[in-house]
Amino acid sequence: MAELHVIGQIQGAIGFPSQNLFCKWGVAAGRSWELLEGLDSGQTQLDLAPEGEPVVWAHPLDLHYACRGLAGWPKLYFQVWSQDVHGRNDICGYGFCHVPTAPGQYEIECPTWIPEGTAGERIAAFFLGGNPRLKYEEVVYTPGDRFRLNTVSAGLVQVQLGVIVKDFERNHVHFG
Repeated sequence: MAELHVIGQIQGAIGFPSQNLFCKWGVAAGRSWELLEGLDSGQTQLDLAPEGEPVVWAHPLDLHYACRGLAGWPKLYFQVWSQDVHGRNDICGYGFCHVPTAPGQYEIECPTWIPEGTAGERIAAFFLGGNPRLKYEEVVYTPGDRFRLNTVSAGLVQVQLGVIVKDFERNHVHFG
């Protein structure tokens, strides 16, 4: 079987209204992909960055997959959360990006968004906190009804990845 190694880190985030952030992350892969080693989900630590500076997580990623087919190529998905002075957590952004399909080193900026919500939800969020959340979070990284969502852009999650492939050419998959 062909193998895919993804090694890197979730570097941090920029462009969010809060500077006190952490990130929940995961990897979604199709049925023909088997995770051999590594963790396919996790959470970064909380970082309080100085105003105007990027949030730094430097959270490691190390994944090793075997695959029987290219359908369902892995993708990373993110939930960025803020924490206020009272320790309350609130969603700041959802996003996903595909793992690059060719071997090499990559610097990726993954755009995030949050649901816009109704006028009443936006007013309540302004005064009380508590941004609107998704009922089904897999809508972030699966095709389907995502186009029906009304969203607002949030910040960027910065990811650094190294992609290594093994035995793809032997299985008649050629890169570049």
